[in-house]
Amino acid sequence: MRTLPRPQSHEDTKKKTRWFSSWLSSCFRVFVVTVALLTGVHAADAPDITVTPIARDGQVVVSFDMADAFTSDVADAIQSGLSATFSYDVELRRAGLIDRTVASVAISATVRFDNLTRRYQMSRAVDGRIEDARPTEDHGAVRSWMTHFERIPLSTTAALETNGEYSVRVRAHTRPHNTWFFWPWGGTALGQAKFTFIQ
Repeated sequence: MRTLPRPQSHEDTKKKTRWFSSWLSSCFRVFVVTVALLTGVHAADAPDITVTPIARDGQVVVSFDMADAFTSDVADAIQSGLSATFSYDVELRRAGLIDRTVASVAISATVRFDNLTRRYQMSRAVDGRIEDARPTEDHGAVRSWMTHFERIPLSTTAALETNGEYSVRVRAHTRPHNTWFFWPWGGTALGQAKFTFIQ
């Protein structure tokens, strides 16, 4: 004669509920700690962007540099054949109770190592248009191409107010063309410089 399973008691159900709640709480704590650690690592590792705006001769131009971003891990990933892009959002902003964007430009620098020619293929685009492209065998040239920019035009000075307070903000993003690669500094960095326009 087959024995029927004993129905669960109210006490058994309470024990299982308590165990599940405890397990869920532990998982949540692990998740929160992991996110906090990853966020802290990314914030600590984010490179500095040095920004130098100049308003002269009817033009506002900006030079900027993010030298610490080109780590050995990034160089190794590119050397392995991974096409990588550093993208920069550059904004000229009028300071006030509410900051106002006067002008903006999007710049991207891309490099890919060609195993056949043993050369790096480099290109730069401004607002989606390719402005320059060239090959090189020089590692130093690749680093400079990706992280150093000179006198990028932003706006005419006619758009500025005399004695107005302005800032130029540069936000950098990394964009690998392969999702398996983990950027060592989290993929985002920010730099800013303020100036007063005196005509």
